[in-house]
Amino acid sequence: MQHIVVAITGASGSIYGVRLVEELLKSDCRVTLLVTRSGFDVLSYETGLDLSGTVAERRGKMRARFGDAALLDHYDENDLFAPIASGSAVSDGMVICPCSMGTAGRIAAGLANNLVERVADVVLKERRELLLVPRETPFNRIHLENLLRLDQAGARILPAMPAFYHRPQSIDELVDFLVGKILDNLRLPHRLFSRWGDDATTTKE
Repeated sequence: MQHIVVAITGASGSIYGVRLVEELLKSDCRVTLLVTRSGFDVLSYETGLDLSGTVAERRGKMRARFGDAALLDHYDENDLFAPIASGSAVSDGMVICPCSMGTAGRIAAGLANNLVERVADVVLKERRELLLVPRETPFNRIHLENLLRLDQAGARILPAMPAFYHRPQSIDELVDFLVGKILDNLRLPHRLFSRWGDDATTTKE
């Protein structure tokens, strides 16, 4: 059973993180969900999903929302004593989705001011899978240099750029395309979109 840490930060696009958690749990992955303070605010604003409260209350809300208490866990962003803050606690990887430029910059600089940044640092040093899903446009030079440093350190950069060759008919299909690409990079099977070469994407009207 894979164990994936998912972090939702304060960038726009929190729906991507929500859908990712849903699909990971469907794949019988163990998921530890981290949400920064700004992440909670954006999540509530963009999706109406209120996961605020004490850590225990958040765990309860998350498990009620995603429906799998056995596979889903949560820690506060300031809990640097959480097991996942240590390299001796094995996870299969981490996805920061969406990843704010502030979070990316601090990880690129080797800073670890909260649990999200600390876990990212651990994943990099242990040579595990770190996927960042930045949701910013346009990028300035500082953003690009930070993302390059992260790539050079072993992270994979997967921008929130949906495709259109599968002829999406809804926002949900655009979201699913990106989540499917994340699952591809985690080497997890899914059927969230039609791949190029499938009849649905190549048949002319």
